[in-house]
Amino acid sequence: MGCFCWFSSNEKNVDRRRNGARRTAQQPAYPPRNDHIHIAPQPKNRKPRPPPESNDNKDARDHKEAASGSGHVMAAQTFTFRELAMATKNFRRECLIGEGGFGRVYKGKLDKSGQVVAVKQLDRNGLQGNREFLVEVLMLSLLHHQNLVNLVGYCADGDQRLLVYEYMPMGSLEDHLLDLTPERKPLEWFSRMKIALGAAKGLEYLHDKANPPVIYRDMKSSNILLDRFFNAKLSDFGLAKLGPVGDKLHVSSRVMGTYGYCAPEYQRTGQLTVKSDVYSFGVVFLELITGRRAIDTTRRNNEQNLVSWAQPVFKEPSRYPELADPLLQGGLSCERLESSGCGCSHVSPGGAIGSSIDL
Repeated sequence: MGCFCWFSSNEKNVDRRRNGARRTAQQPAYPPRNDHIHIAPQPKNRKPRPPPESNDNKDARDHKEAASGSGHVMAAQTFTFRELAMATKNFRRECLIGEGGFGRVYKGKLDKSGQVVAVKQLDRNGLQGNREFLVEVLMLSLLHHQNLVNLVGYCADGDQRLLVYEYMPMGSLEDHLLDLTPERKPLEWFSRMKIALGAAKGLEYLHDKANPPVIYRDMKSSNILLDRFFNAKLSDFGLAKLGPVGDKLHVSSRVMGTYGYCAPEYQRTGQLTVKSDVYSFGVVFLELITGRRAIDTTRRNNEQNLVSWAQPVFKEPSRYPELADPLLQGGLSCERLESSGCGCSHVSPGGAIGSSIDL
């Protein structure tokens, strides 16, 4: 597994707590029915046994316990549905700035503070359910870093679930790299490397400074948001999971994420480590260099999977220019591509991608 050789930190390491790993709820094994079993009467003062805890409640409780133990919890504001409807002009189409399997994102302005925000209205039948909603609120109440998007607040009126974030005026990396409109200029090389560095610093914080460590599980170009100066911030923490602590090397998990970005060993085994995030970062880094999607079914069969297409090129430095995005118009030399990370990037059958970045 490669590593970020340019990572550095002046902060002191903190002790890892042992209560961070998630636990998987086990269904009670009931004996076969027997009408002749004698049930002894229970003492009058005995408290009834609580029902088995669901997976959703356990996940939320684990994250809440981690947050309460960190000492750095920042309570998010609670909004009524009426307040957010007013902020987005009753969720008008003209305020819509994004849409996906989770629901829709609107640009809005809070009436009380005048702050411009992004309001994500979750689809009640969409991909992000109550568990992901709870995890995102708890995670972003606990985690604070310049390369993570800020959660302003949330709404949980009735069956409505909405999340309110700081507004990122430049949208996502995907908008500027993979979904270019005619009026948009392609990203310059320096901007691409600046975005990669910001995203990597966000991951470094989650893996090395958060206590307990957090595995993001959803690193992809559409989840990297940009401010007006192209500073990158990671968003969408609904799939985030507490990482292994103590002597544990991994946590077991149902495979979640986006096809093309998931580490192969995680897909095969369900064993999740921080290296899974590093693999996903490597895929995003390849997208930045090549201007290609992780999975693009419009290309020829041997070019549809970005990692598979790029893998043989890494073995021949003379072929590095083949990786460069044509929109960069030949402004990259082999030496610059190598110094940016192609020279030490590698793709292995075990699913490891590592790279260094030179601005």
